[in-house]
Order: sequence, then C-alpha cells, then structure tokens
Amino acid sequence: MLSKSKVIVRYAETDQMGIVHHSVYPIWFELARTDLAKQAGFPYSQMEHSGVMTPLIELQCKYRKPAHYEDELIVTATVSKLSGVKIEFYYEVFLESEEKPICTGTTTHALVSSKDFHIINVKKEFPEIYHIMEKMANNN
Repeated sequence: MLSKSKVIVRYAETDQMGIVHHSVYPIWFELARTDLAKQAGFPYSQMEHSGVMTPLIELQCKYRKPAHYEDELIVTATVSKLSGVKIEFYYEVFLESEEKPICTGTTTHALVSSKDFHIINVKKEFPEIYHIMEKMANNN
C-alpha cells in the first residue's frame, strides 16, 4: 500500500537561503505515514487507543534536490520492513512536476504498549493490528 500526500511549501518552512529547511522533511514524513494508516482503515489514534504506540527510534533522510517556497510536492509512504516488535516506513518526496524524488528517507518505530511503553510483540499480542500493518506493507 502506498499513500500519496500533497504538500505546498509554506514560507515558514524555508530557511535564509530560500530552500526548505532539512528539519521539515520528517514532519512531512509523519503526514504521509498518518495518511497511510488512515488509508489502511486504522488511524494512529485508534491504534493508540487499542493499546499500541509507535515511538520513533531511527530517522534517515537523503536530500537530493532542494524544494522552495510554494513548490507543490507529493510525499509518499509505505511500510518497507515489519517485525513483531518494530516497523519501518519508506518515504519519497517529489516535486509534483518531476518523476525523480528530491528526498528519500526511512523512519523506524518500536511497537510498545501504551500502558507502560515496554516493547511488545504486536504479531502475538495484537494480531488484528499486525494484520493491518501487513496490509500497509503489501505493495500490490
């Protein structure tokens, strides 16, 4: 499953050089990731209410080309790796008018209990949530 989220660069997201600041891309990754969960029919708020949280444990970005104020972007997200205890998302950011991504990245998240923040095996303890995550990882 692949989500596609549209973003129009706001002035506040640019730096003194007139390009999007590097710190903004992870925010756009989060936007695409939450859109992916909604598209799968299981928003993050519902997952957290069910007892599972996904704190970030690793972030990686590769910046290939700058984006500028008022550029129209598409941010995609998909699940690239999944185990019972963590999930990794893969992102691409495109200028709407171009085919090659201007930024790629991944985020890795632990799967923890919302009660005590201890790592849990979602595949065993919440098989219905794991099934939804598998659905997000299916690129068919």
